Amino acid sequence: MQFTTLEQWLNWQTSLHPHAIVLGLNRVSTVAQRLNLLSPPFPIISVAGTNGKGSSVALLDAILSAAGYHIGRYTSPHLLRYNERICIGGVEASEAQICQAFELIEEVRDEIALTFFEFGTLAAMLIFQHHEVDLAILEVGLGGRLDAVNIFEPDIALVTAIDIDHTDWLGHDRESIGFEKAGIFRAQRPAVCSDIHPPQSLIKHAAQLEVPLYYLNRDFTYHNNNDNTWIWQLVEIEKPSFFKKLCELPLPNLPGDFQLQNAAGVLMVLALFHSVLKNFFIPESAIHQGLVNINLPGRFQVLPGRVTCILEVAHNPLGAKVLNDLLHQHPCQGYTHAIVGMLNDKDIAAVLKVMLDSIDFWHIAPLKTTRSATPVCLFNHLKTIGITDNIIFHASIIKAYQYLLTHAPDGDRIVVFGSFYTVAEVLCDRDCL
Repeated sequence: MQFTTLEQWLNWQTSLHPHAIVLGLNRVSTVAQRLNLLSPPFPIISVAGTNGKGSSVALLDAILSAAGYHIGRYTSPHLLRYNERICIGGVEASEAQICQAFELIEEVRDEIALTFFEFGTLAAMLIFQHHEVDLAILEVGLGGRLDAVNIFEPDIALVTAIDIDHTDWLGHDRESIGFEKAGIFRAQRPAVCSDIHPPQSLIKHAAQLEVPLYYLNRDFTYHNNNDNTWIWQLVEIEKPSFFKKLCELPLPNLPGDFQLQNAAGVLMVLALFHSVLKNFFIPESAIHQGLVNINLPGRFQVLPGRVTCILEVAHNPLGAKVLNDLLHQHPCQGYTHAIVGMLNDKDIAAVLKVMLDSIDFWHIAPLKTTRSATPVCLFNHLKTIGITDNIIFHASIIKAYQYLLTHAPDGDRIVVFGSFYTVAEVLCDRDCL
């Protein structure tokens, strides 16, 4: 089947498989084998976790690129363009490149019904091979053990902070979810966990596979100097590493103390290159440059104007807590208006409850996806946690945003959160103004 535009390909892919999310590796692994993708000529870092995956991938890419390496980066979801998911050397793949990759997949797929995400994962690896990247960084889409990314063998695995999310697929507690995330570990290959309290299921799984597991506050630590610099160091200095201790590092160009936790895990991954990926060299200057140069839209992104607007893709309780803390660290003179849209499979009540003491007015609206929670659903969740006043219904996220730009007084602020979809609608609207 042939299509002439990326939009046509993506629309068709969403209808190919009866379910948007289907965990399991058999289908995508079979197609990858037909495409000769399962033994790529470059090393791989796989990144799983509930929160901090996107930031950690972006930090890895920024530092390795600053060190002079040609990096392939695969992430999801995207904000404005599907092309954002596949980047080579910091540049988004073109529509023509992605369409060509989809054509190659379709030529060998035959009877196998791939999902939207599986198509994208295979396309990314085809493009990385074509461009002869030095290393690929792959963000796991959902879970780890049964996610399409997990058909590829990582040389180093990174698991970021773990929280309750995607419970229908991953389980209802951190131990169950931790086991799924640990599914990206490979026997006797190193792994890093930047969660402050790693689930025992993750630690146990690593031990069963004889995985050298390095985790925060046991094997490596960090300290904020409170002067716009920070320190990273290994706890046991005899471990082979490019560096044992790094002092006076610049803070990551990402808001929030939580980003130091992500950056600490990233530096542990890079320290392991000394023993795992011997052909790579990471100078300290590249670390400094990468920390300063990183740019990640939608993470407490501030849009200046008469009324300040803050964009945050937070969609689970841990992400909401980080957002809530940041809002308290940056108070405003007036009222805070929340524009909220969420997917119906999220823990909506828990997210909204975390934000209670930061929000004065709630503007609720549907998202442009069939997975959207309805405004009535959001309203009912707000009532459940005790909010019955200052709730305003809008026909869309854009209508809510445009209303507040006109009617919110000087000194008030707008906080847009709840989903990548929510933030994307506002960014797209601003791009179109």
